[in-house]
Amino acid sequence: MKFNSIYQYRIVSGSAGIRFQSDEYSFKTKDIPDQLLGLYHAGAKIQQELPIEFKKGTMLVYNRETPGFIGMLDYQGNLRWYQRFKNTGVKVAHFTQNKTILSILAPMNYPTSYGNEILELSLAGDTIFHLKKGEKDFKQTIHHEILINSKKQYVTLSAAERIIDLSAVGGNKADTVKGDGILVLDKYGKRIWSWSVFDALDPLKEKNIIKEAKDWMHANSLFIDTDGNYIISFYNNGQIWKVNALNKKVMWKFGKGGDFILPKGAEFDQGHAVHINYQNNLMLFDNGTSKKRSQILAFELNGLTKQVSLKLRVPLPEGIFTDRMGSAYMINNNAVLTCVSKQNQVLLTNKNGDVLWSMMCANTPYRVEFVPFSKSKPFIEGF
Repeated sequence: MKFNSIYQYRIVSGSAGIRFQSDEYSFKTKDIPDQLLGLYHAGAKIQQELPIEFKKGTMLVYNRETPGFIGMLDYQGNLRWYQRFKNTGVKVAHFTQNKTILSILAPMNYPTSYGNEILELSLAGDTIFHLKKGEKDFKQTIHHEILINSKKQYVTLSAAERIIDLSAVGGNKADTVKGDGILVLDKYGKRIWSWSVFDALDPLKEKNIIKEAKDWMHANSLFIDTDGNYIISFYNNGQIWKVNALNKKVMWKFGKGGDFILPKGAEFDQGHAVHINYQNNLMLFDNGTSKKRSQILAFELNGLTKQVSLKLRVPLPEGIFTDRMGSAYMINNNAVLTCVSKQNQVLLTNKNGDVLWSMMCANTPYRVEFVPFSKSKPFIEGF
């Protein structure tokens, strides 16, 4: 339904072939809350060039500061769904295969994308799952990602800490090294599975461990591959790993110093929003910190032979750059929806990087995910 609009309705019932119908009644929907007005300004460069797929869906946005909110906007910037929060920000939100919105929440004393609360909402506004840090087996701070796997379990990135003797490499005998991990909880809050970078690497063998001990690897995205294993990306070393969901072994490393030789011109600095796209290619938003210019890349990988081929490279226009955060998702074979976080922009480009549509944001968007009406109906669909 539209905001601030009048609707008519009747109550109809029936039994034994007899149909009963009430008089006609009406009600008026509420207007958009003032808090959500003027946050997003959308406009097409050339309206007729917009893909039809882009017009048939919404973009998932959220505010990481307090008061937080989650919203879904169409390509004209119209708010189609929202949920507000009083005393907490929304650090990340994800539209799930179950037509729900899964999020990580936290008050302002939690930094950036770190959180202490998991909340899953239906599009009807019902709470499906809610768990706070300290309850059940949810003991660790979580960050950057929250997903649902095929077993309806909750999968998130988590903080991992170890007290380690770093005196041999110039540190203290009892230094705290902060790393990252993966935590899987069931619908009752019971821990089902966990993994951390400490299972795969020895901090004493890392050349920059003294400098990076407080934020060793900085995992920033997680994806469940089609085979059920995990793809995890790291900001500090510019790598993407595939981790076996059964034996916890690292299956391959992709990126700087990884197991694959990158095609010339396809090198990347840091990857955000790493995922397998609908063409079955590994896709990422490259911050491009060394060149001060961001881009979108997609690769076809063979994990057995360690062969790689570049399938998509979208250079963003000169001056379009974010050294942190960001996302990119394919709308169709020729269009990509990109979030340029530090510049508070969302862009729709073609494969050449030409801007077809843009949206300015009053807040800093961490990611912007596209949700087709086919996945959100009957709750959200075209007017």
